[in-house]
Amino acid sequence: MKDKIIFITGATSGIGEGCARKFASEGANLILNGRNQDKLNELKVELEADFGIEVLLLPFDVRDRERAKVAIESLEGKWKSIDVLVNNAGLVIGFDKEFEGVLEEWDIVIDTNIKGLLNITRLVTPGMVQRGVGHIINIGSIAGDAAYPGGSVYCATKAAVKTLSDGLRQDLVDTPLRVTNIKPGLVETNFSVVRYRGDKEAADNFYKGIRPLTGDDIAETVYFAASAPAHIQIAEVLLMPTYQATGTISYKKKPE
Repeated sequence: MKDKIIFITGATSGIGEGCARKFASEGANLILNGRNQDKLNELKVELEADFGIEVLLLPFDVRDRERAKVAIESLEGKWKSIDVLVNNAGLVIGFDKEFEGVLEEWDIVIDTNIKGLLNITRLVTPGMVQRGVGHIINIGSIAGDAAYPGGSVYCATKAAVKTLSDGLRQDLVDTPLRVTNIKPGLVETNFSVVRYRGDKEAADNFYKGIRPLTGDDIAETVYFAASAPAHIQIAEVLLMPTYQATGTISYKKKPE
């Protein structure tokens, strides 16, 4: 993976930040996207100092197609030759029932998880096809396999990620490009705090009694898929904590 160019969206926390650290530790150069300029700057300084790699920052919201287009088209030299795209940016807000949800929040979730992913995929993939090199890794979710109460809209967006991954893989079947859908189960990151609308205590309580996955755990799996030999396409990976069986069934130990 040394000297390859890895483009990661939503890189300022959680899975995205974990992926940035993992690929940097393996010698890859990074294009990091996120909405928080300060966090991006801090991550760039840290990774370049720790691993001796180069980091290019593209701060924008993946929902903003025009800003995304301008940013990606501004890439010059080696930065245009993206080897791996990690479509990680995503979120969920609340546990509302479908007939009680906040429409404006749904817009944010749908526009980020589906349209944002499509925006970046559409802008990056043609260059990969032209060069005959590339791997698109989408961060989906176990939630895309089946709906659960209070999560139908989020589950629908992750089901869309699965379908978009499968469809893109078919569209690229006559090319050397690969497409992977990574589907995590319970993961403890800032994602959970956003889901609870900023209530960190509630987010922490949700994971009591079970050891959830971390952003670094998912990053290891993303790297595993990206570093597979060129003739191997890892189409889909479902990973969960040991005490989770499905999207809705897990075992949490009661406090003694």
